[in-house]
Amino acid sequence: MSDQLVRAISKDGFVKAVAVNTRTLTERARNIHHTLPVATAALGRTLAAASMMGNMLKGEGSSLTLQIKGDGPLGRILAVSDCEGNVRGTVDNPSVDIPLRPDGKLDVGSAVGMDGTLTVIRDLNMKEPYVGSVGLLGGEIAEDLAAYFVESEQIPTACGLGVLVDRDQSVLAAGGYLVQLLPGATEDVITKVEGSLMAAGPVTGILKENDDPEAMLRLALSDFDLEILEKSPIEYRCYCSRDRMERALISMGSEELRALIDEQGQAELTCQFCDNVQTFTRDQLEALYNSTKK
Repeated sequence: MSDQLVRAISKDGFVKAVAVNTRTLTERARNIHHTLPVATAALGRTLAAASMMGNMLKGEGSSLTLQIKGDGPLGRILAVSDCEGNVRGTVDNPSVDIPLRPDGKLDVGSAVGMDGTLTVIRDLNMKEPYVGSVGLLGGEIAEDLAAYFVESEQIPTACGLGVLVDRDQSVLAAGGYLVQLLPGATEDVITKVEGSLMAAGPVTGILKENDDPEAMLRLALSDFDLEILEKSPIEYRCYCSRDRMERALISMGSEELRALIDEQGQAELTCQFCDNVQTFTRDQLEALYNSTKK
């Protein structure tokens, strides 16, 4: 099925949840950045998480940035989501290749690193964005994200993320869920949530059987009667444009722009998130330079 986000709430009003299927957009990211499997898995998990968190904003023009920076060989992993859950992302070192874990799974934790930070930036179109940051627990991303919600936002949260890479290195399945307790939730509710999630098993196993995010939520919260609040398509979406790249060149300042013209005679800018390349000739750069002098 095409990539989709589903939001739900339990009919008792104590649990809210969101789930995504992100196979297509993760495959798009893999093709753009030429990631090897462990980088595909790490970036894919981050994209799924950012999509779900961005969709929670709901403010027109709002955006969410999720940055994971550990001491592992992948370097920084970055994902940016709009308020609908459309995402784009990048990873510093997409060609990282490390041995599998003893259980045969991709070793995302070692690739990310255990010493580092997870940072969330919410841009709500106010003067200053909201920034929250926590130390990494293990670099597997889902557990780190759950810790972020507890530490920074005081919201008890369970997170499951998974990316299944096929033998040809393409993305076979990808997605995840966020389950959060609402005010008034009792210990019994917590126990029910924990039991349901444990019985459901890993996200990759769920996705392999059925990649429908609604089915994922109903399985992950099988002990609850759920009301579906929203179903919406999501995609890998970059907002770069030639106009934005022109503004980036102008923001260099007149001196640096002049030096660029004199030394190189032209400029070729590539968006860090997608495969959009824009070339600026000497005449075009001169016009931009003249605009900075007005």
